[in-house]
Amino acid sequence: MGRHCFSLLLLLALALTGQAQSQKDHNFEVAKHLDIFNNLYKNLDLLYVDTLNPKEVIGTGINAMLRRLDPYTEYYSQDETKNLRMMLTGKYAGIGALIRKHQKLDRVVVDEPYENMPAAVVGLKKGDIILSIDDTLMTDKDVSYVSSHLRGEPGTSFLLKVMRPSTEKLMKFKITRKNIKLPELPYYGMREGHIGYINYNSFTQESGKEVRRAFIELKKQGATSLILDLRGNGGGSEAEAVDIVNLWVPKEVAVVENRGKVKQASHVYKTRLEPVDTIMPIVVLVNGETASASEITSGALQDLDRAVIVGTRTYGKGLVQMPIDLPYNTNMKLTTSKYYIPSGRCIQAINYKQGSTGYREHIPDSLTKVFHTRNGREVRDGGGIKPDLEVKADTIPNIAFYLSASGQDSTEVMFDYVVDYIASHPTVDAPSAFHLTDADWEAFKQRVIKSGFTYDPVSQKQFDELVKTAKFEGYYEDAKAAFDTLQGKLKHDVAFDLEKHKTVLKQMLETDIIAAYYYQAGAIQLGLQYDRQLKEAERLLKNPEEYRKLLAPKKPKETSSLVPLGRKSDTNISLKQKKKVIFSAIA
Repeated sequence: MGRHCFSLLLLLALALTGQAQSQKDHNFEVAKHLDIFNNLYKNLDLLYVDTLNPKEVIGTGINAMLRRLDPYTEYYSQDETKNLRMMLTGKYAGIGALIRKHQKLDRVVVDEPYENMPAAVVGLKKGDIILSIDDTLMTDKDVSYVSSHLRGEPGTSFLLKVMRPSTEKLMKFKITRKNIKLPELPYYGMREGHIGYINYNSFTQESGKEVRRAFIELKKQGATSLILDLRGNGGGSEAEAVDIVNLWVPKEVAVVENRGKVKQASHVYKTRLEPVDTIMPIVVLVNGETASASEITSGALQDLDRAVIVGTRTYGKGLVQMPIDLPYNTNMKLTTSKYYIPSGRCIQAINYKQGSTGYREHIPDSLTKVFHTRNGREVRDGGGIKPDLEVKADTIPNIAFYLSASGQDSTEVMFDYVVDYIASHPTVDAPSAFHLTDADWEAFKQRVIKSGFTYDPVSQKQFDELVKTAKFEGYYEDAKAAFDTLQGKLKHDVAFDLEKHKTVLKQMLETDIIAAYYYQAGAIQLGLQYDRQLKEAERLLKNPEEYRKLLAPKKPKETSSLVPLGRKSDTNISLKQKKKVIFSAIA
């Protein structure tokens, strides 16, 4: 017995010695390479033929190092720290508007003033061309430059000169900057059938209180069920996610656990308040742009069987970042842990590999695991939140993308039509009643045709690739007649495509127009009339039996209490991601 104990102690001692040596080697490698980097830059600065800009050169080195890790670990220079603060708080000081580049005019223009903010209060309108800020000319500047000059310290004033396209008049506005808070909850209201609706788009600090206030108000208005819309919500504060789940889940329930390399990065977050309502039926709407804190919220409500998730699979970001203060008023946002929701699963969809050739890979289906909700329903990790009821949104046709996007080949014809429509209509109907007339549509259609608008149909690209392949493989000549016939059917016809996609294009026009009169809240209200996923959520809430069935386990034997964080078994899953192109900036 003594001999065995001695052997175990010896093995333990050897293991500890090995760990200590490994840590010592690691520390030596860190010191060695920092010394190399320091001496390398000193020699560059001393001997390189041109004078180096240390901010640019070292900044490039820092960013290159961080790119080896994951896309969420970022460095913020002294000039960029305000961007980090805005990300965390949703606040900045400026005029409260979106601006964009008008490619045809080659000018920066106002796109969308925010309600009750300085831009809207002084009378700026969609389409106004920004000419100068105080004495600084803006006609040759890009969007980011103009945006940075429209922002500034709250309380400071400046003179903005613009040209209004509808009148071609030069206009001057004295604008005083103020603290702007991005609208994290742009709209909430009642739907038919005593259904409350909350559109929530950012988990910024203190935003959970706004959701609580909105939910209580909806209950007072008679809401007996709720739709929480998290589509397009890229996340934010983890604490806000826990507080929002707490609205519908009892106190002292574990919502999310962070697990990191160091103790301070590991923590279990529990609900801390008495809930507002633990029985009201809830549907959470999600899509491929629902990420991070949005996935904690939707995933926890799914794991706790407190809501039915409707829509399409979420993004799959299961990593947690914390802001770190660095010397000289610089900062970094650092990935410190992964998070795990109540069933024990981590929904991170991509592995970010370190090493000399850092790369990323989707987690293979064979390595994903199955977990169980509180009721015993199967849920999976490794690929975002899979909806309980999958409902795909209407797809946007290619022509609609090219008409609405601000790109190099765009004629900006849709944007200009909306600007002219606003100029000729001092008022319009309420969002729930507003529609373009047939005459309005025909005017838009003819404007597009006369503008010479063209776009690149996907079918033509694929056809060209097929022709190349056929020629390469040597059977093009034999099938040439068939190829010629097919190409004839794929002939580009803008007028035909406009009429074919009339419903979608009219909806896009109406949404842009109504936003100029009723801001984001109005645009959301109008869009809900056409929303396939919302209609399915409403239908589900009006069918209590189907709602309850979706929350019940498929097999009786699977029913169990909530699995402790971290328990797993084998299954597989796939990932869907959606990318969004951004053409505007905040001012």
